[in-house]
Amino acid sequence: MKEHSTTPPSSDLQLDDDHLPSEAAAVHETIRADGEKELTRTVSALFWSALAAGLSMSFSMLAKGLLDSHLPDSSVAYLISSLGYPVGFLVVILARQQLFTENTVTAVLPLMSEPHLFKLLRLLRLWSVVLVGNLVGTAISAYAIVAMPLFDSETHKIFLGLGQHVLANDFGETFAKGVVAGWMIATMVWLIPAAGQAKIWVILIVTYLVAIGGFTHIVAGSTEVLYLVFSGRASLGEYLTSFVLPALIGNVVGGTFIFALISHAQIRSDT
Repeated sequence: MKEHSTTPPSSDLQLDDDHLPSEAAAVHETIRADGEKELTRTVSALFWSALAAGLSMSFSMLAKGLLDSHLPDSSVAYLISSLGYPVGFLVVILARQQLFTENTVTAVLPLMSEPHLFKLLRLLRLWSVVLVGNLVGTAISAYAIVAMPLFDSETHKIFLGLGQHVLANDFGETFAKGVVAGWMIATMVWLIPAAGQAKIWVILIVTYLVAIGGFTHIVAGSTEVLYLVFSGRASLGEYLTSFVLPALIGNVVGGTFIFALISHAQIRSDT
């Protein structure tokens, strides 16, 4: 994602492109091979890496909120503070930690290439463990930010505003924005193997677009909404039904059923 991640290898493509029908096929094979490794990892290895990713993703909320606290209230300030959103993604991907939305394409390609029940069960196991680990990590981070004397009252108001902005979407809006976020993160995963030294820019640009578009990401958004829950401004039920469920479905639809399927169909058409 070797320590342990769904992020494709960070170096340039290692495959011999001469033996593949197209450069896109080389990218597909790189990600598929990485996905095969992820599907065979132990539950404990997946969980601890996913937990670390959930903790790391809190940096997105922290960076965005801290930038906002030092800026005047304006539309330009929003564009600048949104630059903090990619921080969590940069940490997770460069540290090779498990992030659920990356698995919507990386771990899916092996199943699409060789569909059978065993790989489907392996995929569902990986998804379940990584999602739980990510959400537990975000919950720990959100609680620590609320409970520990780290920030002044004005900064806490900004953190509350971030969570309230996410929950302001209804079920349909959260789902639709989740589809776009899932598709964009899957696109980022697809680009990284060929990006070489530019991979940081790929991560920065794609996740910055997710931020300024207000698209819903199941892990990054969980830190913001759980901050509301631990602050007593939202219930756990609201978090699960108004955010987790629609965002999760949207991210999977965007990453797997749109991007991964279309990308795989392209490669199958080349062969």
